[in-house]
Amino acid sequence: MVDRTLYLRRKAINGAFLTLSAGAELFGLVWLGFILFELIVEGIGGLGPQVFTEMTPPPGSDGGLLNAIAGSIIMSALAVAAGTPIGILAGTYLAEYGRHGKLSFYIRFLNDILLSAPSIVIGIFIYEVLVRPMGRFSALAGAAALAVIVIPVVVRTTENMLLLVPGSLREAAIALGAPMSSVIRTVTWRAARAGIITGVLLAIARISGETAPLLFTALNNQFWSTNLTQPIASLPTIIFQFAMSPYEDWHRLAWAGALLITFAVLALSVVARVLEAQRKQG
Repeated sequence: MVDRTLYLRRKAINGAFLTLSAGAELFGLVWLGFILFELIVEGIGGLGPQVFTEMTPPPGSDGGLLNAIAGSIIMSALAVAAGTPIGILAGTYLAEYGRHGKLSFYIRFLNDILLSAPSIVIGIFIYEVLVRPMGRFSALAGAAALAVIVIPVVVRTTENMLLLVPGSLREAAIALGAPMSSVIRTVTWRAARAGIITGVLLAIARISGETAPLLFTALNNQFWSTNLTQPIASLPTIIFQFAMSPYEDWHRLAWAGALLITFAVLALSVVARVLEAQRKQG
């Protein structure tokens, strides 16, 4: 009788927690659905060929987001090109060389701080160390701020993916006389390749919508510019500027830009999930 009572109590508690969890998930999905619905309804109206072929307009004129799209691509590409190698090498050190070392403990601690640090703090930091000495806002400063955001994401993902590689693979390669550097390049990196690429894609998705660090570094530019030492436009800052304005035509472009960023992040997330599923199957 006691066992039966205990079983029923545990079953009731489990059912209660399951109901609460499902309710919380449903609550989040409902609000996410409202946000996406509103974004699609408002954003579709502003989309058109001119969005991809014309520059950001003055109030009351027709225009597009070409310079903002180009600026976002330039800064994101520079940030990923600079941050990815650093993140992969740092994650490799943590997983392969200093797994249990004291230095690795401090590196992981600092990496966790960077992961959770508000992006505006990173923007202020880059402003102090790069923008003020240069005497102007620039695309390079914006890319540097985004690279600081990319690095901890890639570090964490690389370390986790390398730790999932079976130790027997390393031991087999070492037993054949391969040096540790060759084992990492030809065995562990190759085995964890899909997971590392997934981390890079997630880092790109993370920086795609960052606005605060760019306001302190790249600022903005209403005109076409590819000069890395000058202010440059970006989709997040244009969305912020246009959404805060009193002009209806700017509001339409802001919705269109938000829709573009959402679709880009969604596409990257889907690709990352597909790669992760392939990695698990492999």
